[in-house]
Amino acid sequence: MTTNRKWEEFALLLIDVQNDFWSKEVAEAFPDFPRNTARLLNLCRAEGIDVLHVRARFKPDRSDWMARYKLLDSIPCISGTPGPEVLPEARELPGEAVIYKQSYDSFCNPEVETWLRDRRKRYVLVAGLVTAVCVLLTGAAAAQRGFLVAVVEDCCADQPKSHGLVFDRYPNVMERVKVDQISTRLPAWKKQLADLAAVGVHA
Repeated sequence: MTTNRKWEEFALLLIDVQNDFWSKEVAEAFPDFPRNTARLLNLCRAEGIDVLHVRARFKPDRSDWMARYKLLDSIPCISGTPGPEVLPEARELPGEAVIYKQSYDSFCNPEVETWLRDRRKRYVLVAGLVTAVCVLLTGAAAAQRGFLVAVVEDCCADQPKSHGLVFDRYPNVMERVKVDQISTRLPAWKKQLADLAAVGVHA
């Protein structure tokens, strides 16, 4: 993808839009999530916003499982099962990067930050599954690494109470935006980046 220069400092991290995280309960609570995710990807591709797909994937032998899951003897997204398969609306196109993680926070895989830094990204849009776990922890990690962050709230899903709590509790960590607002929010976001540069703070 050739990035539109007006969006050259922006990227979308689309997280864990996979079968094991798309439970019946979450699907019933957020029926528009797949359609909204497709709309988000279409927007990014049309506008030239670079997309990084981040997905969970674990080995059957438990060698890369997080400690608590080893005790539970169960973990989502085990290779060779249907769990890691991606919802059709979230499949990558040729040329779009996919990075796999074995953690809640996507930045635990250093390839994520390297991908962003190599492309000189300073503003990160975050979306995917589930809101109060991997989306929140990835967005918070991005903020702590100096990126500005906005969560695309209608392209996230979770248990409804958990979903709402993220947006109520963490406004200083991540801005919230909806798909239809992204293009119109660009001037304000560019000003934020300019204001950071003016005071010598570089993401």
